[in-house]
Amino acid sequence: MASQTPSIPKGTRDFSPVEVRRREYIFGQLKDVFRLHGYQPIETPAMENLSTLLGKYGEEGDKLLFKVLNSGNFMADAGINASSGIDSNGLSLKISEKGLRYDLTVPFARYVVQHQNEINFPFRRFQVQPVWRADRPQKGRYREFYQCDVDVIGSNSLLNEAELILIIDEAFQRLNLKVMVKINNRKILTGIAEVTGQADKIVPITVAIDKLEKIGLQKVREEMESQGIPPEAVEKLLPLLSFEGSTAEKLTFLKNYLADSETGLLGVKELEEVLGLVVSLGIHSKVELDISLARGLNYYTGIIIEVKSEEAVIGSICGGGRYDNLTGIFGLAGISGVGVSFGADRIYDVMLSLNRFPEDTQASTRALFVNFGTAEAAFAMQLSSDLRKAGISCELYPEAAKLKKQFSYADGRAVPFVIIIGEDELRDQKVTVKNMRKGEQVTIPAKELVTHLSRE
Repeated sequence: MASQTPSIPKGTRDFSPVEVRRREYIFGQLKDVFRLHGYQPIETPAMENLSTLLGKYGEEGDKLLFKVLNSGNFMADAGINASSGIDSNGLSLKISEKGLRYDLTVPFARYVVQHQNEINFPFRRFQVQPVWRADRPQKGRYREFYQCDVDVIGSNSLLNEAELILIIDEAFQRLNLKVMVKINNRKILTGIAEVTGQADKIVPITVAIDKLEKIGLQKVREEMESQGIPPEAVEKLLPLLSFEGSTAEKLTFLKNYLADSETGLLGVKELEEVLGLVVSLGIHSKVELDISLARGLNYYTGIIIEVKSEEAVIGSICGGGRYDNLTGIFGLAGISGVGVSFGADRIYDVMLSLNRFPEDTQASTRALFVNFGTAEAAFAMQLSSDLRKAGISCELYPEAAKLKKQFSYADGRAVPFVIIIGEDELRDQKVTVKNMRKGEQVTIPAKELVTHLSRE
């Protein structure tokens, strides 16, 4: 039997040790910021009941759910044949009871409802786990990727939105990335649909508007008309979508445009309050109102947020918003939530392209002991124990191989320090430390090794 070349599914990736260390650096920085703001960690299963997921992401989102087939003869068990007349979602529920989570927000809403008697509200949680989407793989878009979510649920206060923007700013400051924070309000989008006389077309309007940056104004126009939105309504939308100006000018424009929509004006008022708070907090990142921002997910009801890199051409690297009705779908009404999700994989790609990872993420081992033989190796093992107690990672090369081979190994692993213990060093209880980055070496008493490496 011929051997088969192994592969992995498109849109998924293996990660090398260096890549994992860099990813852990991103996760660590984000978790530190979340904890500093009082958020608590939770985890949910990779699989959810499909009934939990379907209908929460809109028609386009439902198509991207990875469904897990029921075990056994699922077709026969479901009594399915060509004449069943079951729609796609109905068919999915017949042959598949579970699906891989599409995001962390819907599972979080399910978690809150299921554990409501154990939770202190407002509940501030963060969650760092992988999600799956049956999307077309391309640069910056994967079928398996990590999300880093931070949410507060059980509070209507707009202070939460302002704090989330502050968290975004602090996180990207730590990661040394310049970003643009774009915000809008779903109520404004609802108001736009109302004043154009197309309140029942809110979903196709927002889906089309959300594509403005990608496909341009003319294509957005064509898409709306193809969705049954009358030409006169589309014409009324065009001045809004093409309007340019400062955030203050956009707010003034919206107040006039939405004068006949109570919901739309409420959205403008909420934006003004959040933007005022953001200014008072002294945010480093740029924050602007983007009228075209819709974020295509049906469960947002208030402020929506999207973050773009100012230094790299890539999709959004963070986004979210307020969702007033999500837990109501699961039987817990009147609980409002707001949160954002950091796209760790895209953040990784941006940091890699800009060379923003700290140098110490290159190596897992700070010091390598060269192996010259049994006696020298025994002494090295004693010293390595001292280094580890001091929090300095180290290892001993396992064989007494040629010196060139051991140095090549250290170089390939990006180990910054090589420690040499030969006959002379062993006799004098000394070590020779070579700094691989500077190409310099020094011989010191073995008892000073911890202090020396701690200083370097």
